[in-house]
Amino acid sequence: MLTIGVDIGGTKVAAGVVDRDGQILDRVKYPTPANDPGRLADTVAEAVEELRGRAPGAPVEAVGVGVAGFVDEDRATVQVAVNLGLRDEPLKERVQQRVALPVVIENDANAAAWAEARFGAGRGSDHIVCVTLGTGIGGGLVLGGELHRGRFGVAAEVGHYRMVPHGRRCACGNHGCWEQYASGRALVAEGRDLARTEPGYAARMLEIAGGDLERIGGEAITQAAMEGDAAALECFGVVGEWVGAGLADLAAILDPACFVLGGGVSDAGDVILAPARTSFARQVSGRPGRRLAEVRVAELGGAAGIVGAGDLARH
Repeated sequence: MLTIGVDIGGTKVAAGVVDRDGQILDRVKYPTPANDPGRLADTVAEAVEELRGRAPGAPVEAVGVGVAGFVDEDRATVQVAVNLGLRDEPLKERVQQRVALPVVIENDANAAAWAEARFGAGRGSDHIVCVTLGTGIGGGLVLGGELHRGRFGVAAEVGHYRMVPHGRRCACGNHGCWEQYASGRALVAEGRDLARTEPGYAARMLEIAGGDLERIGGEAITQAAMEGDAAALECFGVVGEWVGAGLADLAAILDPACFVLGGGVSDAGDVILAPARTSFARQVSGRPGRRLAEVRVAELGGAAGIVGAGDLARH
């Protein structure tokens, strides 16, 4: 049985034909229409029909759509997706009418977590927590081999766990959320602060950024860190400390077999993993003697959303 997985991002709609083994057999990409639910559904349908028309072998039997937003318990309505301009949007119905196939809507981080659990870094474990370290922080829970969505469909918004009372303001309206300290945005803030206060120490990051402090981004900090630059490694050390602290709290609540770290920040590999693992082991409750969850890097990269959405449609 073949399905089509669709991953709706802020700038692109990526879709692919997914087989039972989680392999993407064919894929397409379209620009994401801004603030226009009807055109967005049209774009998803266009991607599905293009892939469906050239799908190899067996026919396509269902469509899964991952979207960066809150999806209701029925996997039908996008309650809110700020970056896409969606609110109480019946996306399942719109797409289903256009493609005449069964459609499932899912949060994109949940879809990615399911993919990693089934086919990626979490395979072989029934209890995993997937944490996506991107501009913000997303999450997905697979507990007892099942995707845990919560009563209203919006579980695992781990980035908005309150880490610091009265801390940094978050776009969600609260203060002190985890993603303000352990995300790509936090990494950039650390790099720019260091360059502002100690430009000599942060000279390599500034050099990569063309001498412009405001152009210091995640790629510049990562490149400098990979070269062994002390200032960039310090930035990753600070963020890794916060990552580990959050994982320790999640372990106390959920007790997973492993954490899977995905997203752009995780592309730095051991540069972020080493401080995160050290921080996690130091701060987790029940030490010493407690069995620790493994902390792994996601394996599927940008394909996870497509694979997960497609496989969820199958199940």
